[in-house]
Amino acid sequence: MTRWSSRLEHRFERWLWRFRLIAILPVVMSLVSTAAAFVGGTTEILHALSRLLDGSPDDSTSIAKLLGELVGGVDLYLIGIALLIFGYGVYELLISDIEAARQTRGEGNGTGLLDIRSLDALKEKLVKVIVVALIVAGFKAMLVFPISTPNNLLVFSASVLLLALSAWLVAGGPKAKS
Repeated sequence: MTRWSSRLEHRFERWLWRFRLIAILPVVMSLVSTAAAFVGGTTEILHALSRLLDGSPDDSTSIAKLLGELVGGVDLYLIGIALLIFGYGVYELLISDIEAARQTRGEGNGTGLLDIRSLDALKEKLVKVIVVALIVAGFKAMLVFPISTPNNLLVFSASVLLLALSAWLVAGGPKAKS
């Protein structure tokens, strides 16, 4: 009975270990989503540039909308980068190291994009990109924010301050002077 249960346990553990390969599904979907975000960002930027070259924007509202489209394209690129980091991270954590990247760059020192050794490292890299994407989205919203009352000006100023604070914190916040 012990031999049979040991063999059953061994087979189950082998199956359990191979089951991690189901994680290839979110990896592939994140890569497809990355491509879609990059195509969307490129389309939005090209659309804005074509409007600019046509001479369409003639007033400040149109120029603000045009800038909003350009910033929206950059935002889609940042979302694509976050999806790419997610895909790399899931692959490296659950499936295998990406050897091609390590051979091209040389052995990593733990600071590169593909040096994801824990779930916390993946979350840290994702949070930084997502916060930057949110900063860009906030900037895009501020481009068309109407400032017609003192309260609107106060809200706008607070938004600028929060964006600046967020960017400062993402960049590392207060650093000790050496």
